[in-house]
Amino acid sequence: MSSVSPLSPTSLVILSIGSTQLGSALAKSLFATLSPMGMVFLRVGFAAVVLLILWRKDLVENIGSNYRILSLFGLSLALMNLSFYMAVERIPLGIAVTLEFIGPLGVAIVNSRQLLDLLWVVLAAIGIILLAPVGELTLDLVGVTLALLAGSLWAAYIILSAKVGRVFPGGRGLALAMAIAAIILFPIGMFAGGSALFKPNVLLMGFGVAMLSSAVPYSLELEALRSLPVQVFGVLLSLEPVAAALMGFIVLGETLQLRAIVAILLVSVAAAGASVSTTSD
Repeated sequence: MSSVSPLSPTSLVILSIGSTQLGSALAKSLFATLSPMGMVFLRVGFAAVVLLILWRKDLVENIGSNYRILSLFGLSLALMNLSFYMAVERIPLGIAVTLEFIGPLGVAIVNSRQLLDLLWVVLAAIGIILLAPVGELTLDLVGVTLALLAGSLWAAYIILSAKVGRVFPGGRGLALAMAIAAIILFPIGMFAGGSALFKPNVLLMGFGVAMLSSAVPYSLELEALRSLPVQVFGVLLSLEPVAAALMGFIVLGETLQLRAIVAILLVSVAAAGASVSTTSD
């Protein structure tokens, strides 16, 4: 991507969010053709190939002395994607992303020391309580648990990403971690996907999901961060749960009860507030 974009940094981040959630919605729509485990392997595998090509120069530098942290980074990436895809198979996309967002929200709050952060904790907690599968809101408990697990792994991913980024410049660390994640997911994906993985239409769909969910958003965000303050970037990312709910409705026809919509908005507000607090410390 050129270093000069005709679009504003804010527009690039919004496009990135839309691309990510469109990729997730398309992936879920394909679960009848290919299982979540097979789909996540294709997504991560294709993303790894693209990123390795993009960052192939001096790719192997520093691997020997940093293989442990790189391996942990790849493992968190593999398990995060796997648990998320298994979650969206069972619960609506918007709810899964909202629950998953507790991970980065928690990292932001832990890294902040402002009293106001208690408000964001309370808002997020209310949002999570509203999503509890009780009363009129019926959610698959396994799906909820998997989404929360994905959120915990997302938090680990953020922490490990910062450490890997200090050792591997640019996107090299991510490219190597994505390759490790693909290797970890290979036996799971092959077992679950079987011969369906080798069908041309399935491969094409898997490639499309990988581009929408990984390569395109990463490139857009990298371009946006050239001139966009981190504080603004964090606030914009809080739109992820809302975007997921919209994509779930548009692509998958998933409708949500008012209670779930309020929960999604509360978590998004909490994420935006925590992002502002963290970057203003």
